Amino acid sequence: MTAPTAAETPTAPQGHPQRWLILGVICLAQLTVLLDNTVLNVAIPSLTKELDASTADIQWMINAYSLVQSGLLLTAGSASDRYGRKKMLTAGLALFGIGSLVAGLAQSSAQLIAARAGMGIGGALLITTTLAVVVQIFDDTERMKAIGLWSTVNSLGFALGPLMGGVMLNHFWWGAIFLINIPVVLIALAAVIKLVPESKNPQGDRPDLLGALLSTIGMASVVYAIISGPEHGWTSTQVFVAAAVGVVVLGVFVFWELRIPYPMLDMHFFRNQRFIGAVAGAILVAFGMGGSLFLLTQHLQFVLGYEPLEAGLRTAPLAVTVVALNLTGLGARLLKRTSTPATIAIGMTLLSAGLAAIAVLGGDNYTGMLTGLIVMGAGIALAMPAMANAIMSAIPPEKAGVGAGVNGTLAEFGNGLGVAVLGAVLNSRFASLVTVSAVSLPAALAAAESDGERTRIADAFSSGLETSQLVGAVAVLLGGMLAAALLKRAERADSAKADAASASA
Repeated sequence: MTAPTAAETPTAPQGHPQRWLILGVICLAQLTVLLDNTVLNVAIPSLTKELDASTADIQWMINAYSLVQSGLLLTAGSASDRYGRKKMLTAGLALFGIGSLVAGLAQSSAQLIAARAGMGIGGALLITTTLAVVVQIFDDTERMKAIGLWSTVNSLGFALGPLMGGVMLNHFWWGAIFLINIPVVLIALAAVIKLVPESKNPQGDRPDLLGALLSTIGMASVVYAIISGPEHGWTSTQVFVAAAVGVVVLGVFVFWELRIPYPMLDMHFFRNQRFIGAVAGAILVAFGMGGSLFLLTQHLQFVLGYEPLEAGLRTAPLAVTVVALNLTGLGARLLKRTSTPATIAIGMTLLSAGLAAIAVLGGDNYTGMLTGLIVMGAGIALAMPAMANAIMSAIPPEKAGVGAGVNGTLAEFGNGLGVAVLGAVLNSRFASLVTVSAVSLPAALAAAESDGERTRIADAFSSGLETSQLVGAVAVLLGGMLAAALLKRAERADSAKADAASASA
């Protein structure tokens, strides 16, 4: 009998001997990508002045990165399974580094937009392959803790992006926020080449080129509609056409995937109750995070009167709580003592309670908001790693890249959905309390003719924020209970099958 190859047996029973060092390396690579999701926001004034960038240029500088990245997540995950996760991780780092160099030296808005798109390609490869490698090098006893540490990087990226950007811009020109990526990329590249083991699907499925094209166009169109909705209006032609194209193309993608022998995304995964429960929960965790952070930014600046950097600092307790709890391995220990459904139910309940606390206690002071942020952070620290672990556990190990792509796509979709839904609730409530023609609170306040009118407008906006945060809390709580129930049902079904197999043996 032929000995199995390294690709077919990527983990030893106790995991890879250098697994924790490898985890540190891929988390460093992941952090670099996530920082670039937020770091550009603080450079907008500098870009507007030095590159003579228009508002549309600025939007595309920000959106080119997220659109390309979200559109390619499934394709990148599938490519890592077929061609090798180490190869794709290396390619992702190289593309990201080259894109960062071009962005840092860009002399025009068009060059910077193109560079950001290139960085998005590298980012998609990095996000999917890092999680797939974690699944490959850790065994079942340590995987949950490792995924918890991996997911901690998401919170660090959110917290550190604006702060790092602000510090860099205080001392250097705007291009430095991209050039700082290059030494990190070089270190990560050397470490990946030396330490990370190669792994891929031993069956070597044929490439699904049409599926890759359809998923990229469909996801990019949907994400573009979600990004553009708050600015252009959800009923505008631009948003409606993008959403319609996305839905139709994704429908064709599903049709195609069901009918080919080697699909990029096996639609039969969606018959797995554990997978469905984890998918529902992952969307709702991202929904709660994306929507609440969208509202928090406006709450801190428009209602409590903080400057952008001050507002960023005051959202940091959320990320700090997530990081602290994941570093202690609390979620992994709770999962061992209870179960995945129970851990998710507890986490989603805390996330919901934090949202409600911000709505009720944080209306006119930061102290009440701080309580809500800490409770939200505890919920995310418990729920998010458990969700990611449930998704990856429901997919065969040889499809780990696709599983990571699904996880990343759900996060993008949930974030956008949270902004869209809770933003719509905010606008609806605000419009029902005061009659204004302006499309934003600052514009409405500027158009007000008296102090009394300005007070009524501000109060109406605060009421809209409270309502939308409470709606988000209810949605997260109900959705979390549904996800936990589906996962519990799946565990019972698996247990019954195991008992039946044992009885017949």
